[in-house]
Amino acid sequence: MSVAAGGGAAKIDKTKLMMYGLGGGVLGIYLAHVLNEVTGTTYFSFLAGLGVIAAVVMGADATRRVCSYGIGTGVPSIGLMAMGMGLVAAMFGLSIGGVAGPIIGIAVSMGFGYFVGLLTNRIIKMNIPVMEETLMTLGGAGAIVLIGLGVMVSGVIDYRTIIGNVIDTGYIAIIFIAGSLAILHPFNANLGPDETQDRTLIHAVSAGALAMFATGLASLETIGSEGIISMIVAAIVWLVFFRRFFELVKRDSAGVKGTGLLPEGGL
Repeated sequence: MSVAAGGGAAKIDKTKLMMYGLGGGVLGIYLAHVLNEVTGTTYFSFLAGLGVIAAVVMGADATRRVCSYGIGTGVPSIGLMAMGMGLVAAMFGLSIGGVAGPIIGIAVSMGFGYFVGLLTNRIIKMNIPVMEETLMTLGGAGAIVLIGLGVMVSGVIDYRTIIGNVIDTGYIAIIFIAGSLAILHPFNANLGPDETQDRTLIHAVSAGALAMFATGLASLETIGSEGIISMIVAAIVWLVFFRRFFELVKRDSAGVKGTGLLPEGGL
């Protein structure tokens, strides 16, 4: 168990979350691609979206750990930075790696993140102990989210297809903003002295499901009615996990003791 400054205790180890996020994200992307190729359909594109949710949870936990050090407006900024690193690395990996592109893109993005973390601590002197490791994790999460949502829209791991269906159509804007919010919003919405890891990460699942739903809606134009499957799965995931999130909100709010009115002259 570890405690980040200003946050609650971490019940789930960061290494396990990274394994789940990286493993689940890569597995979802490749399952969607392989099953779509084998069946000659795009029915399985939703699997890439489920992989994205796994990566979002990993990224949200990294955001939670680094932003618990009190970097203020850096909470939204760090989510956008994760997606920025992910976008550049993902396109690079897909352009040179073919089917291996996602692995290359994720590795490059994590390298970007670690390098930026080094600069942040050693040049800017922020001196946040977890900066390098969390930015590396966020880089990987950003790449998985971008590639996964791109595969949802395109149905395959193919650079030219993703460029045509995601970049040229402008759907990259939806993917970038929805993915960024999914990573940054959970901790931003739950931060405070009573923040808990389970509530933040359950919220991350529901936020990831919303990104999946928005991308599924966009995919109706590119892959047709098969995109409805992604929307239905995303809606179910959101409903289940947002209800659980609301239960945890009630649990934690019930533990806050009222202090009454301020004494006279207390202001």
